[in-house]
Amino acid sequence: MTRVTVLPHDPLSPKGAVLEVEPGVTLCDALLANGIEIEHACEKSCACTTCHVIVREGFGALESASEKEDDLLDKAWGLEMTSRLACQARVGTTALTVEIPRYTINHASELKR
Repeated sequence: MTRVTVLPHDPLSPKGAVLEVEPGVTLCDALLANGIEIEHACEKSCACTTCHVIVREGFGALESASEKEDDLLDKAWGLEMTSRLACQARVGTTALTVEIPRYTINHASELKR
């Protein structure tokens, strides 16, 4: 199991969280399985940016993003050099620290943030 630390985010995880995740699982699936209801408007098909996260520690240990993911990330709110789509980034064996951005670009969202 790999440790994934989620930094505090109101309202999704106000106190943050430390998760133990099986390698190979996407960050999105790991977050959802642990009660952190990150948006995923395209149902995890790499067709939007609502599951955008910033990897604060361990970014270099992740497999590289695909060209499709990189193209989508260009449209994400708050893009940083260590941004990834949680539906595409798979946990490896290196511990990660992730931040969920305060905002997301989801014109159809019914969530109140």
